Amino acid sequence: MDNQRLMELIAGIRSGQVSTEDALHRLKKLPFEDLGYAKVDHHRCLRNGAPEVIYCAGKTVEQVKGIVGRMTPHHRNILATRADSRIYEGILTITEDCRYYEDARIVVVQPKAVEAIGRIAVVCAGTSDIPVAEEAAVTAATLGNRVDRLYDVGVAGLHRLLDSCDELFKANVAVVIAGMEGALASVVGGLVSCPVIGVPTSVGYGASFGGIAALLSMLNSCASGVSVVNIDNGFGAGYQASLINKMAAAIRGHQP
Repeated sequence: MDNQRLMELIAGIRSGQVSTEDALHRLKKLPFEDLGYAKVDHHRCLRNGAPEVIYCAGKTVEQVKGIVGRMTPHHRNILATRADSRIYEGILTITEDCRYYEDARIVVVQPKAVEAIGRIAVVCAGTSDIPVAEEAAVTAATLGNRVDRLYDVGVAGLHRLLDSCDELFKANVAVVIAGMEGALASVVGGLVSCPVIGVPTSVGYGASFGGIAALLSMLNSCASGVSVVNIDNGFGAGYQASLINKMAAAIRGHQP
């Protein structure tokens, strides 16, 4: 149950349109609902401002369907991450009110347009990094942020990044996605005055060690203001960027 629905419930009780028994029935599954294989945290939207996110990897289609089925009466803009086509088709049997972002591997269940505020730059080094970049971008956009995508601007052709500086400098936070040696995060960190969230990817040849080389490079960045999430964690970066952007936008009065 999100804040709006909770306020509507309180107003209904106050006006007499909702009985105390009905209100108790609606609230009894807070703070969570036990499905046996999952404890669905309906209270998270009230605490954090966004519903619990369904991480689909490692879950069966039936488990995801069960969780979605219990969340849809209470929430909008439910994110199901690391979802393949089987997961999407399973969710469609629960509700057709959903959208699948194939590159991002995200299903947004019961999408609802929200005002996009502030500005987040999602910067990715190469085309192979786009799936992780899209995970970050779709997450941030669904959470109500204005997102600029700056793709294939890696350090192997630095002029491509410099050509995008006008957009980059408008951002309240930059999410920088790179594999190989992961140098792009340091370069962006040396250009901008906003926080930079580095996302190392598992893209690269053997000595990249599945993203560990990029992770260590970003952790050892000589540029100030660079923080780092785990390898391929586009969702975590997009969510963190949303928190930073909304704080900045609130201070600036929601100006772009």
